[in-house]
Amino acid sequence: MAITKSAKKAHRASLRKKAFNDARRKALRGALKEVRLATKGDAKALAAAYQAIDKATKRGLMHKNTAARRKAAVAKALKAR
Repeated sequence: MAITKSAKKAHRASLRKKAFNDARRKALRGALKEVRLATKGDAKALAAAYQAIDKATKRGLMHKNTAARRKAAVAKALKAR
């Protein structure tokens, strides 16, 4: 456990950041699940997935190349149906 005052503060900050990261990751998973359940060419699901991926990338949850790969896979999946 944290002993110094600064370590305690850093721990509190990390818990707050974890809560935001968990919420963003949950939104990302939900958007990708909606794409899996969507019908062919569903633009609304595609836009939601792109938005979730972009926000996760902007917040540092995912590398930009991983985001590009996921976006390509999502588009390909919706196009194939």
